[in-house]
Amino acid sequence: MEGFLRNLSAEQPVLIAGPTASGKSGLALEIAQRQGGVIVNADALQVYGCWRLLTARPTAEEESAVPHRLYGHVGRDDPYSVGHWLREARAVLESGVRPIFVGGTGLYFMALTEGLAEIPDVPPEIRAEGDALRMVDLPAMIAALDAATRAKTDLHNPARVQRAWEVLRATGRGLADWQANTPAPLLPRATCAALVLRPEVDWLNARIDQRFDAMMDQGALQEAAMELPQWQPQRPSARAIGAPELIAHLRGEIGLEAAVAAAKLASRQYAKRQRTWFRSRMGDWNALMLP
Repeated sequence: MEGFLRNLSAEQPVLIAGPTASGKSGLALEIAQRQGGVIVNADALQVYGCWRLLTARPTAEEESAVPHRLYGHVGRDDPYSVGHWLREARAVLESGVRPIFVGGTGLYFMALTEGLAEIPDVPPEIRAEGDALRMVDLPAMIAALDAATRAKTDLHNPARVQRAWEVLRATGRGLADWQANTPAPLLPRATCAALVLRPEVDWLNARIDQRFDAMMDQGALQEAAMELPQWQPQRPSARAIGAPELIAHLRGEIGLEAAVAAAKLASRQYAKRQRTWFRSRMGDWNALMLP
C-alpha cells in the first residue's frame, strides 16, 4: 500500500475497486488528504440517500474533511442506472478537479474506462412488467434473450437478466447489439492509476462480520426501521446488503440474531461475487493483496 502511494502522481486520476469491507474508502480518503482531489463514489448502493450505515457510506465527518461526490443523492424511488451515473461522472470530470473514483460496482468502472452504449430509457410500463416477471419466472426471461446477449450476461444475476430482457422488449434490439456500438470512454484505463484490492478471504470475511456488528451498534436496525413503512423489495435501493434481513426481523418474521447472521452471510456472498468479477474483468489493473 505504501509503495503504491509513494509512486502515485498527484496529477493522475485514481481508480480504486475492491470487494465490500476491503478498505477502499479509507485508502481514497488517505490519498485525497495527502495529495488533494475529489472522491467520487463508484458504488451502486451508496448513491441512495435512505442508506448510510448499511451501505457503509463515508461518515458525515469524512465527507466534510475532503470533497465527496455522488454519495447519497438519489431518492429511494428514483430511477438510477449506470447511464445516470456515467453522466454525473462526466460532470465531475469536466470540473477539472483530479478525481479519485472508489467503489465496488465493477460495471461503473467498466463504463467509465471502456465506454457505455447509449441505450434508450426503458418505459415504466415495461420496467413494471419486468419486475413482475422476474419474481415469478426468471427462466422465461433468460429464454427470451437473443443468443448474443445471453452469452454475455451473468445469468445468475437476476438484475442483469432483467435489464437485458427490458432492453430487448423496449427496443427490439438485444443488449449485446447495442453494446457493439459503444462510444469512446470518458477516462481510458491507461490514463489512470488503477488499483484493485484483492483481500485474503478469511481476513475479509472477519472484517465483514466485524463491520456489520459495528453497523448494528451505530444504529443500522433503526435505519432499517425508517425504511419499513415504504419498503418495496423490488426497488434497486432495497438491495442494500443486510436490509432485507433486518426488515424481515422488524416484520416479526425472524429473530434478530438470525437476521444478523443472515445479513453477514449475504455480505460474504456478495464479496465473493465481487472478487470473481474483478478477477475476470480487471486483470490489467494493479492488484494490492491484503492483508
